[in-house]
Amino acid sequence: MNVVGYIRVSTQGQVKEGYSLSYQQDEIKAYCKEQGWNLITIYTDAGVSGAKVDEEAMGVEREGFRMMLDALSSSGVDYVIVLNTNRLWRSDLVKVLVHREFRKYRVDIRSIEQPTYSIHRKDPNDFLMNGLMELLDQYQRLEIALKLGRGRNKKAQQGGYAGGRVAFGYSAKRGTKVMEINRVEASAIRRLFELRERYSDWTLAELARRLNAEGFTTQQGKRFTKVQVKRILDRKEFYGGIYRYGNVEAVGVHPAILEMENSSISH
Repeated sequence: MNVVGYIRVSTQGQVKEGYSLSYQQDEIKAYCKEQGWNLITIYTDAGVSGAKVDEEAMGVEREGFRMMLDALSSSGVDYVIVLNTNRLWRSDLVKVLVHREFRKYRVDIRSIEQPTYSIHRKDPNDFLMNGLMELLDQYQRLEIALKLGRGRNKKAQQGGYAGGRVAFGYSAKRGTKVMEINRVEASAIRRLFELRERYSDWTLAELARRLNAEGFTTQQGKRFTKVQVKRILDRKEFYGGIYRYGNVEAVGVHPAILEMENSSISH
């Protein structure tokens, strides 16, 4: 029996939920060894949501998933092994897309935590059990989202920063809740907005090339990409000293890097 594994963590802190990449990998290896199956490889997506609902996003952002589909078309794989089906999908629309692709290659799913799961089997008891487990998973996700939303609203009302990793343009001492402007990174931000104002017809890629040509680098010391440029431009209010979450807007606890005009918040 030839099988491949698939593991994924999202950006929602699933290491804390018990779904770390290393844990998923170890469980899949142990399971395949116990079954006597030939585990060809394990495909990985790190920091990617399982709720992407269009095929382009699944193909581009979930690179590991795309590579797995490419392999399924020619490698004679019988099963895709996962710790739980929620590693493959987190929405009904993505579930439909995954089922369609796997049926195309006559590949089934084997879930370690859902041993009766199959995209082909029609047993009504299995259908009921698997449906209940997926409903429970969805309920837990909604409950977590509700708690996170309450926490973020409170955080926004207090001006935003509660410790941890800081945004590009700022720095903070470990364990503190005070952000200070990082002069080097702030200069890149100011320069980007200068370029955007001066050359309004430039694409994001052109803006990134100019920043790189002028010697600016990202937080990791790497070259800017159009994605990173867009992320900075989208945070104009934040860099102007305003923190916003949903309908909550407040003066941030962070100092402004940009001068803002006509702000609805008085400083």
